[in-house]
Amino acid sequence: MRIAIITGGSKGLGLSLCLQLRERGYRVIEFSRSAPHEFSVMVDLSSPEESRRAILSAIGGIESEPLEEIIVINNAGMLEPIGPTSRKDHPALIANMNTNFTSAILFVTEVVGQFQSIPCRKVIANISSGAALNGYAGWTLYCAAKAGLENFVRALAVEQKQETHPFIPVNINPGVIDTEMQALIRATSAADFPDVGHFVRRKEQGELAAPFAVAAAILRIVESPTLEFGARYNVADYSRG
Repeated sequence: MRIAIITGGSKGLGLSLCLQLRERGYRVIEFSRSAPHEFSVMVDLSSPEESRRAILSAIGGIESEPLEEIIVINNAGMLEPIGPTSRKDHPALIANMNTNFTSAILFVTEVVGQFQSIPCRKVIANISSGAALNGYAGWTLYCAAKAGLENFVRALAVEQKQETHPFIPVNINPGVIDTEMQALIRATSAADFPDVGHFVRRKEQGELAAPFAVAAAILRIVESPTLEFGARYNVADYSRG
């Protein structure tokens, strides 16, 4: 059996990943707050401990089944609240940090712990962003989480190289995708996000990639037999036509 475990697969890029993985014959387990699919598990990632328990409960016991491959994709993320953190409510800041960083690490940690000893091909793909490498006014929390997760993955890769049955952790930059997150960005005021005009022009000029096409490129990366531990991959290098 081949399994794929993914967060944030209710819509957009995550949904496209889930559908394409199922078409490839993977058993998909998707974690999200809305949990809209038959293969979904309801998880509120803004509550890390509750998320950890729900994830562990959902994947428990699978390790006893014959497994040929395990694909783990950390895709869930949120931008809100957009704007300087000093102007935002503390609960909203904490919910963002928990969703984008703390719960993401706990998700990966629980999966690794559950399947570390399984002798099959295992990949962890962290869906990152250009925000991991660049600072954007109004996106301080998002930039911080993306940068932190990329380095978490790089450090995890060093650890995994020492394991008898390692996971291969990688970071993947998907580029700019035509999703609800992009719509949220374009609807944000310049006071909270000074670069909003640039993103509006990207939409008007047709520069946003379709989620289905990006998902296909991500899976080409994940399924590559030459994946490098801790490497950062750009979807633009794996897109077709």
